[in-house]
Amino acid sequence: MSDLESIGEAARAFFEQKNEARERALAASREIVRSSANTIRALHRNDLAAAETLLQQTAASVSEVSRYQTDQPDIYYTGFVQDALKEYAEASTFKALLLGQDLPTPEDLDIGYVPYLNGLGEAVGELRRHLLDCLRRGDVERAESILPAMDDICNILATIDYPEAMTGGLRRTTDAQRATVERSRGDLTVAARQRDLELALRQVEQKLGR
Repeated sequence: MSDLESIGEAARAFFEQKNEARERALAASREIVRSSANTIRALHRNDLAAAETLLQQTAASVSEVSRYQTDQPDIYYTGFVQDALKEYAEASTFKALLLGQDLPTPEDLDIGYVPYLNGLGEAVGELRRHLLDCLRRGDVERAESILPAMDDICNILATIDYPEAMTGGLRRTTDAQRATVERSRGDLTVAARQRDLELALRQVEQKLGR
């Protein structure tokens, strides 16, 4: 019985340590999600200083959970951690795409390919939102410059043709964002035709005025 009691004590100590690690990882993951969302909102407001500050804060939380990859891999690869890292990848890649910067790599962000690629796919949705904002302002040229990046992302993601269990549901993300790209293409086509028509009308009016 003494051996059994020792096993029980060791088991309780083991799970107590793991539970504490889980709670810390959960808190850090919540902070990553919150800061990533705020980063994206700041980018849409063109508040680049706030976005950069928020992204640095998010990176610190990512570093905190990254140590679990070795110490507590079962916690690191849980859904809530991987989902949080996906949100960080989305914010980071959206910032780079929006500002015309080089995309950060998974190594740059200290995350794996699964959250990175899914986050990159989700960034397509944020690019659509920015594209629509441009169209509402009448900035068709800027909107036209965004669509190729959206298309390129979907084309690359479509080549990652592996089981969903390996890629974290990347195929579903890719299919959804492909539809997003096609809707954006339709919106942009209508806006470009309207722009061209208005330009032609102005040219006619100028000629008639002369």
